[in-house]
Amino acid sequence: MDQLKVDEVDVYRQLARHLDNLPAGFPATESGVELRILRKLFTPEEATVALALRMVPEPAEKIAKRLQTEVAAVAARLSEMSRKGLIFRARKGDMALYMASQFVVGIWEYHVNDLNPELIEDVNEYLPFLLQTTWAGMQTKQLRVIPVAESVSPEASIMPYEVAEEIIKSQSKIVVAPCICRKEQQLVGQGCDNPMEACFSFGAAAFYYEENGLGRAVSPEEALELLHKGLAAGLVLQPSNSQKPINICMCCGCCCQVLKNIKKMPRPATMIDANYFAEVDAEQCIACGDCAVRCHMEAITVGETATVDLERCIGCGVCVPVCNYAALHLRRKEPASQSVPPATMVQTYMQMAQERGKI
Repeated sequence: MDQLKVDEVDVYRQLARHLDNLPAGFPATESGVELRILRKLFTPEEATVALALRMVPEPAEKIAKRLQTEVAAVAARLSEMSRKGLIFRARKGDMALYMASQFVVGIWEYHVNDLNPELIEDVNEYLPFLLQTTWAGMQTKQLRVIPVAESVSPEASIMPYEVAEEIIKSQSKIVVAPCICRKEQQLVGQGCDNPMEACFSFGAAAFYYEENGLGRAVSPEEALELLHKGLAAGLVLQPSNSQKPINICMCCGCCCQVLKNIKKMPRPATMIDANYFAEVDAEQCIACGDCAVRCHMEAITVGETATVDLERCIGCGVCVPVCNYAALHLRRKEPASQSVPPATMVQTYMQMAQERGKI
């Protein structure tokens, strides 16, 4: 790769702009923290190669042609970069295909095994800005919230893509990985005791996680056991935002970079794609407060009875199982307020890019 001419001063700015042109974005800050993050993750040569990748899986030959350099050298570099979690790798038979990774969800999560306090500090400075600047401005989100199935009122219809158990049962390849949010918070002394194995990947993403040593393969039966362990701990289910999700994360409001940052906003319900809301039966409620303790969005207040702030409720349903008096359930939103996820994540990314004016 010596034949590549690298301007070390400018290449990280170019890479930041390149990542910002991807659907999820990577906006520039006044402090330049995003450039500090890239310098910690990429060498200048790796940044140059990353600039040649698109969000379409391609063989090394095509990328080498774009870089105008030798195929063998590019192939070796791409393989190494994919192992380092800088780009995504898929396989078609014996052929390796490579594509650009977004920063979140993507590059950041791929570094679950090699975190350090300096990187964590920079990312924790940057992610609130990313969510407020990019996530908040898009109608289509990368993730959505699906309800705890037992929390949904019996008369409410529920789609298969809204039932975590059905999503897991339909998978042929499942890998479970540690939650990067919980892990990085623990490394800086701010974590919680919720289950660590909390992130499921499916299909090509699962193979990538397994090959890179980021997680371990599990059967659908073991995945369901881990799911129910997470639900018992009161974790929120966040799959990727499509009818055929590529992952499900089990998240907490104290560590999850999405939940803890939208919780700081005045109307968290507008920041999440979800089709349900919690409802209280005042006649059954004894104002014990257990539901308010369980709520990750501080959406429930307790006076004479519990009351749900619908601008804060994200419809996760984790409050319902802790109510011993049948005073809580989830109700489906009116049709005009419901969101139907795109069929695939490719369509999700296309919609996100369109909303940001990138295509």
